[in-house]
Order: sequence, then structure tokens, then C-alpha cells
Amino acid sequence: MGFASVGSPLLWGAFLVGVLFMLALDLGVFHKDTHRVTSREALIWSAVWVTLSLCFCSFVWWQFGRKPALEWLSAYVIEKSLSVDNIFVFIVIFRYMKVPRDHLHRVLFAGILGALILRAAFILVGLGLIELFTWSLYLFGGFLIFTGLKLLIAGDDEPGEDAGDSWVKRKAEQWMRVTRDFEGPKFFVKNDGKWFATTLFVCLLMVETADVIFALDSIPAIFGISRDPFIVFTSNVCAVLGLRAMFFLLENVIDRFHYLPYGLGLVLAFIGVKMVLAEGLGGMGLYALGVSERAWLEPFEVPIGLSLGLVAVVLLISVLASLLLPPPASSSGDAD
Repeated sequence: MGFASVGSPLLWGAFLVGVLFMLALDLGVFHKDTHRVTSREALIWSAVWVTLSLCFCSFVWWQFGRKPALEWLSAYVIEKSLSVDNIFVFIVIFRYMKVPRDHLHRVLFAGILGALILRAAFILVGLGLIELFTWSLYLFGGFLIFTGLKLLIAGDDEPGEDAGDSWVKRKAEQWMRVTRDFEGPKFFVKNDGKWFATTLFVCLLMVETADVIFALDSIPAIFGISRDPFIVFTSNVCAVLGLRAMFFLLENVIDRFHYLPYGLGLVLAFIGVKMVLAEGLGGMGLYALGVSERAWLEPFEVPIGLSLGLVAVVLLISVLASLLLPPPASSSGDAD
């Protein structure tokens, strides 16, 4: 990889070992038996994951200085905020599939393991494209601007309501032998000498697909903050690890965040503009496409502290507005 990174092989290894240890502790000790996750338990685990993440950010600051630490924190906050959209879709999927509450933790745990692997692949591919084709940054930036404007226009009209017509669900039932009902917390069972995928496994496939789709937004957004592989990967992993606990914490109140999609839209559009400005307009980036040999706008780097502050303020205002103001007219009928 041609990108400079603050992470040494030893640091990479220590981080991965720490993540595997926490996952093993979570599943093998604290959630060994299938049970309903209470709001109190979810709050405790959310606090644990956030505390561990902030401790790691402090370690980055101590070892590598202010700028990498602020980049890490910005990437973490953006990924954490975008995860709220994931949670909304997960809730729609679970409600449609009528997943027993006792099994939700198992599905989310397996989903997070898959998400970590898939996002690592996304990050490697994305950084590889940026290294080989500098102009791909303009594509990433343009995509973020388009997605942000789309969220601003669409608001909280999420596409997740069509979970019942999921292409993934139809294809899974077409290509595999699927049980008609849940078989406890199992993903596969053997009946009459034949292996069957359970309905819970089909639900897992739907969750993984939804996460991949959302990663198309979040990974380019983090590239707009940093292109250090270690900063990008570790911030993403820390945000995703807390997704399961955040699901159980927000599942009963997430419908109240009417204005959060608008805040997320502004954040994505801002990061897209920031990414384009950092490369400049014209010059070598567009020269590779045969568009321009002269810079129309010299590269301009938005200070990372200012960027983090703007993102935090926008998200805070959108959350407070959701809690204090009535929902927009388009969603008031649904709220009733």
C-alpha cells in the first residue's frame, strides 16, 4: 500500500488481537446464553464500547499527535452517526421477518463479524483505487455530494419499508433449502439427512446486504477525512463494534429522530465538497482525464478541527430538533 500510515505491524496486530478478545468476551462470557437484551444492558455495553473507542483515540493522540487523533475522532463520529440509518433498516427487517427478540443478539453479532470483514475489503479496494487513479477522489466526492443532497430532499422517507420484497430474501429461498420457521438461534439445521438454512440465516443475509449498501456511503465519507489505512480501518471498526448495543438502546426511540437524515445529508455533502476542495479543481487530477491542464481552483484543505466541529454541531442540532420540534408534515401521518 502506497499510503503512509501511523500504524506499525505490531500496532496492527495488537489492535486486531484486542478486537478479537473483546468479541470473544462478549459472545463467550457475557452473552453465552440466548436471552433478551434489556435497555440497561444495552446502555452499559454502549458506554463500554464508546469508552474503549475514546481511550484508543487518546492513545492515537499520545503516540502520533493532534492531527491523526482528530482525524480518527472525526471518522468515528461520522461512521457512528451513519450507523443510525443502519439501525432503522435493521428494525424494519426484524419486524418484517418477525425475529424473536431472544435471537436478535445472535443475528447482530454474526452481522457485525461479516461487516468487519466486508468493510476491510472495501477499505483496501477504495484505497487501492485512490492510489492507482487519483481522479477517483472526484468520483467519491461527487457521490457523497449526490447522496447528501438526496437525503436532504428525501428526508426521513427511508426505503427500508420494502424489506418484505427483498431481492436477497427471494433469491435465498430460491437457491437454498430454507426452513419455514426459526430453529432457535441456529443458522443451519439438519433434517432427514439434509442441511437447511433457517429463516434466521435469511435474516442475517438481509442484514449483511443492508450493511454493504450503507458502507458505500460511509467508507467514501471517511476517505474524505483521512487516507491513512490505520486511521480509516480502526475508526470504522470501533464504530461498528458498538452498533449492536446501540441497536438495543435506540430501537424503541429511533422513530423520533425525524430530522437526523437531514443532518446526515448535510454532513455527507460537506465531506464530499471537502474531498473535492482538497484535490482542487483542474490541474493534475483532471489532467489524467484529459479535462484540464490548468488548475481552476488550487487545492484547499479544510482544517480537521473545523471539520470535526461542523459535523458535531450539525448532528447535535438535527438530534435536538428531532426531540424538541414536531415531525415534518410528510411523516406526521406515519407518526400518528
